[in-house]
Amino acid sequence: MRTMLNKLDRAALFRDRLAWAMTQTGTSRAALARATGVDRSTVTQLLADRDARMPGGHLVAAAAAALSVSTDWLLGLSDRPEATADLLTATLTQAERATSADDQIFAWHQEAAGYKVRHVPATLPDMLKTRAVMEWEYAATMNRSPGQAIAAAEARLDWMRASESDYEIALPLHAMRSFAEGTGYYSGLMPEARREQIDWILTVHDQLYPTLRLFLYDARRVYSAPITVFGPKLAAIYLGRYYVAFRDRDRVRAVTRHFDWLVREATYTARDVPPVLTALRDRVA
Repeated sequence: MRTMLNKLDRAALFRDRLAWAMTQTGTSRAALARATGVDRSTVTQLLADRDARMPGGHLVAAAAAALSVSTDWLLGLSDRPEATADLLTATLTQAERATSADDQIFAWHQEAAGYKVRHVPATLPDMLKTRAVMEWEYAATMNRSPGQAIAAAEARLDWMRASESDYEIALPLHAMRSFAEGTGYYSGLMPEARREQIDWILTVHDQLYPTLRLFLYDARRVYSAPITVFGPKLAAIYLGRYYVAFRDRDRVRAVTRHFDWLVREATYTARDVPPVLTALRDRVA
């Protein structure tokens, strides 16, 4: 049975949770005032230690929406800060090679600006692919042209160069070996394109390290489905036609811990990757 709180205790709990949510999201008093349509002095009063008054329901709801928490949690009626919809629903976002899908992914990147983005791609990361590789890979799709795919990838790389986000990418070692050898998925890709691609990855990694860090893991020891974690905001799992996206904290943290496990178990860390890629480039037939 939930303990009934008196007026003073409920007001104190509301202040504590409001302050915590502001800290977690990096929201200043002025920013919360703008988001809720009140004066900054009103927000200051909400956080005042000796104020036993509770704000009106409309202000509580506006603050909860601005801070991505539930009104029940702010009011002490729930122990979970996530909104009910976030707890119960995983968003399905179309992942076919179409402009709308890339727009959504780019929007997720922009939303996570300033946070670390963790990524396990399905093949090579699009934003690190050369034009030749993208033209070869996307030529068979009916949903978009290679030119569209190239433009989207270049826009994402430009965003990463300009943003303050760290970017970590974990790749299975066997996939990079397969790429260098032109086997499996990469069968038919010309050696010149494969050499150019590895050189480009080395160039970008050299330019952006340590903001960009690559890791190579042995899939015989550890495994991951294609995932992207956008800071503490969202985790997306790639299914093929769709992304399954989670926003609740527990599942985002779980996927984050999974990625960090991959990094800890990686055969080659970010400092080791350049010589490994150079050796693979030299093996291209």
